[in-house]
Amino acid sequence: MDYSVGLAQSQRVLKQRNMLGIVALVLAGLVVILFLVGATRDREIVLQPIVRTPLTLSSSGVSREYLEMVTRDTALMTLNRSPENLDYWMESILKIATPESHGSLKRDLMKILSEQRGSSISQYFTLASMKVDPENLTSEVTGTLHTVVGSKAVTAEAKTFRFYWSYRGLSLQLKGFGMVTKVDKDDAATGDEA
Repeated sequence: MDYSVGLAQSQRVLKQRNMLGIVALVLAGLVVILFLVGATRDREIVLQPIVRTPLTLSSSGVSREYLEMVTRDTALMTLNRSPENLDYWMESILKIATPESHGSLKRDLMKILSEQRGSSISQYFTLASMKVDPENLTSEVTGTLHTVVGSKAVTAEAKTFRFYWSYRGLSLQLKGFGMVTKVDKDDAATGDEA
């Protein structure tokens, strides 16, 4: 009799152990599935800037509105400079640049710094229009570039500048920028790469 009671109790313990093992495997599988779903799902961050509608950043790409806002701010930061703010100007541009472009950007910015340091030449840009291309991560700003020497306005020329961007994760970074020449505009109109 003791043998049959012991056998029944052992079988009950084995059933409980097997059931616990199955539940543990199901839960482990569920955790793996949830992890995979979470890792492959597009991430989004909702921003509340000073615009009419809220902006959303997504890991699937850059929205037109966000690229436009960043381009506007970057254009004003990169194209407005005076001898008093040259160091801050260069540091600000390098902060938003991709790590790969730091060397070439810093070299080009240092040329401008050495030319403008100690002078009384300032420039500022008045934005007239903007084109953004979220697919190719480029944007163009058109406006008037004013040059001031001392307190006298020397030139006011219509110019177009193009910005190249990189988007990784949820980070939009500057790859490069420059003035668009007539050749660049003609190539863009015919579809050729500049």
